[in-house]
Amino acid sequence: MSLYVIGDLHLCLCDPSKTMSIFAGWDNYQQKIEENWLNTVKAEDTVVLAGDISWGMSLQQATPDFEFIHKLPGKKIVLKGNHDYWWTTMKKMEDFLKENGFDSINILHNNHYQYGEYGICGTRGWVNMPGEEQDEKVLRREVQRLEASIKSALNAGLEPMVFMHYPPIFASNFNYDILEVLYRYNIKDCYYGHIHGHSAHGLCVTNTYDDVNFHLISGDYLQFMPEKVM
Repeated sequence: MSLYVIGDLHLCLCDPSKTMSIFAGWDNYQQKIEENWLNTVKAEDTVVLAGDISWGMSLQQATPDFEFIHKLPGKKIVLKGNHDYWWTTMKKMEDFLKENGFDSINILHNNHYQYGEYGICGTRGWVNMPGEEQDEKVLRREVQRLEASIKSALNAGLEPMVFMHYPPIFASNFNYDILEVLYRYNIKDCYYGHIHGHSAHGLCVTNTYDDVNFHLISGDYLQFMPEKVM
């Protein structure tokens, strides 16, 4: 039994016109995702999908992409990305998964999932990118969601590990509100995606900073190979 993570699948089975293959490094990416997953992940494994899962604008439109994910081996834990326009209330998402028989897919939102002695925690996070303004209300909500997720794991006697979509640190930009939560709860590992392109990847923190091990797990950075966490 192993735990894997990958972000930014950007599946477009629901709408092929939105393919990412027009960008460098994204040739045949959906085929690569499927092949790498099938060669790596076993039925007893767990995979965290760290946002930007499907280009679907609603759950109904995203159904082909969820079906693609469901048919792949393993248990999947999904958190929200900035392009997951299908995201809605927890009840509606859980009802959708149940009605379609997608029982291998779980939603990470104000909660955690146990993996051995660890609690899989996380949230989308919020922007700290050059040229993008932070919305304080949304940021405050994301901080609360991250803390709620971490607390739920701690209350269950588990050690939290954090998965996010947005990077807490990018280049010289620091999201201190998110980082404060990571520091306060002594989080040892934080996995994040969102960043694409070779030049941007070079601006990411991919090592230990202030005692937190940061891991970039964007799909194109991983060459669409799920990364083994443990």
